[in-house]
Amino acid sequence: MASSSIAVAPAASAIVASSTTRPSLSSGFLKSRVAARNPLKVARASGGRTTCFERDWLRTDLNVIGFGLIGWLAPSSVPAISGNSLTGLFFSSIGTELAHFPTPPALTSQFWLWLTLWHLGLFITLTFGQIGFKGRTEEYF
Repeated sequence: MASSSIAVAPAASAIVASSTTRPSLSSGFLKSRVAARNPLKVARASGGRTTCFERDWLRTDLNVIGFGLIGWLAPSSVPAISGNSLTGLFFSSIGTELAHFPTPPALTSQFWLWLTLWHLGLFITLTFGQIGFKGRTEEYF
């Protein structure tokens, strides 16, 4: 093992000695020394930081949230499921599950069905509301 370390030492000193002289390399792959520009950087936008999106990319509007919630509560409150509404079934299942609060709802509970359906409808309504309202205000259609 000691003989291998002695053999490595002269080779390492030869590498250090050769690295002190820098050869001048030129190639077709090397570009000029001009700094690369970022195409995503907008001059003086957001304090000079690089941004990929607008600062207000979500463009939240309380009108969409308000009208979307009303637009979902109205049809989901129509008694269409055996004389009950989806909102009524969901809220009553919340009360039933809160009756035995420390114990979580069972996987076979109707609560999960009403929770999934009610929120799926709400999110679809809010998504289409955002698309429609912003599309109209920004004159897409």
